[in-house]
Amino acid sequence: MEYKVNKINITPAECAVDLGDGSERGEYVDQDYILNRLGRPHRAISLMYCYYPLDKEWPQRISEACKDKNVSFAWDYPYDDYFTYKGGINGDLSDEPFRYMREIRAHGQDVILTLTIDPNVPDEHLVAIAKDLSTFGRMMIRINHEATGNWFSFTKRATYQQIADFYVKFHNILKEHAPNVSTILCAGGVAKPKDKKIEMEAEFADAVRATDFWSIDKYLALHWGWPFDVAEKGGKSHIRYVVKDVYDMGKRSYQRFKEICGGKEKPMVLSELNADGDVTGAYEQAEMMKLFCDTLKNDPDKWLSGFTMYQFRDRGRLGLEIEDPNNPNVGIEQPLMRAYKEIIHDDFFSPKFTAGKKTELPVKLRWGGSEDAEGLAISIPFRKDPVFCEVTFEEELNLVLELNGRWFYKSPKVKTIDLMSAFYDNRLDGAKTLKLRIFAPPASGENTPSDGEDWRINSYTTITKLPDIRIRYEAASKSKDN
Repeated sequence: MEYKVNKINITPAECAVDLGDGSERGEYVDQDYILNRLGRPHRAISLMYCYYPLDKEWPQRISEACKDKNVSFAWDYPYDDYFTYKGGINGDLSDEPFRYMREIRAHGQDVILTLTIDPNVPDEHLVAIAKDLSTFGRMMIRINHEATGNWFSFTKRATYQQIADFYVKFHNILKEHAPNVSTILCAGGVAKPKDKKIEMEAEFADAVRATDFWSIDKYLALHWGWPFDVAEKGGKSHIRYVVKDVYDMGKRSYQRFKEICGGKEKPMVLSELNADGDVTGAYEQAEMMKLFCDTLKNDPDKWLSGFTMYQFRDRGRLGLEIEDPNNPNVGIEQPLMRAYKEIIHDDFFSPKFTAGKKTELPVKLRWGGSEDAEGLAISIPFRKDPVFCEVTFEEELNLVLELNGRWFYKSPKVKTIDLMSAFYDNRLDGAKTLKLRIFAPPASGENTPSDGEDWRINSYTTITKLPDIRIRYEAASKSKDN
């Protein structure tokens, strides 16, 4: 059968969704598992790492290096208990976080790297990190987040003015050596309606002006005493906010960031957002996140460009899954998972598709990132709900596919992808033409100079042949039970 094929573009959602994957509270979960659980890729996956190369314990993870240290708070170690960044001076680019970054990008998502850094490291360390990141396309980096707090190690090693100046310096180094990387400033916002300024505005104003993205972290509920105590009524290590108050605080902060920049608009993100099930219980955790997203959808002022769900799997109750205490490779789904799946499949939070001209193969596809890519759309007429639906590719291509609202990943060595799960929760009630959308992120997860002058932000893949599409409307063998 001959199919109609068009070029297609993917463009940003009205509000993008990103996902935290691993932190001091949980391990990294591979992207195949996450995609199959959630049914669509995210704009970006957020990874959390630290870089304290001048410390004697480095590069060990600090909770492992200080197993016998008596601590009563998650951030009482000599440096932050994140996974350790193995790049930098004399770094190993085959180690963390780079192998995860490659996997994330191969699966059609951008990378957000949260990196806490000793602000006393010499500039050559920052140049080395920038060069590490120069091949990973349109990624984002969040430098020394929650910068106006007092819990991270970097806040104990420098004044707040020095921390703000360090941010601007590193931002400028990235622009010189890795112009593909955008910076996210995560600092204090406008905490109360009566406040006129963001927290520590005098110190951080220049950073607000320099950065590419503005951000705050603000949980709807949080048990910050985890894992050293239990959140109970009357306790002093947890808090719960009114959803509207958190929403309004984010919006006020955006307005003030804009005023600091003389009215110039930049993208605003919430880099960590969730309600802690330790505080709310599992059901109200899901209800609070749904209420926040409904409030955002109904607001005519479109001020937020994206938020990061913190996180996929958690050893506490801040995840879509809780880590099974018997086996860290197993996740226990929470009610939040179902609510979150509904949120991310809503049109408001989904990337858009723009149809292009009819085309013939071979065709060269451009991958700029999860919000800017050129692909193919194959129009497939279905007579009714299928019993079998699969595609087989002859070429060794790295692809992400979308059909009937469900996304799939095809690695270069895989030939056939079963598409039937696109119909399990969204069955056809009659004849309908659906588009199989195909995009080609870089198979290696990195961009290469061989792609031309724009290689730092774009990669290219040529497709010479359409897949074989197998659709059947009856079982291979009829039932003899009746």
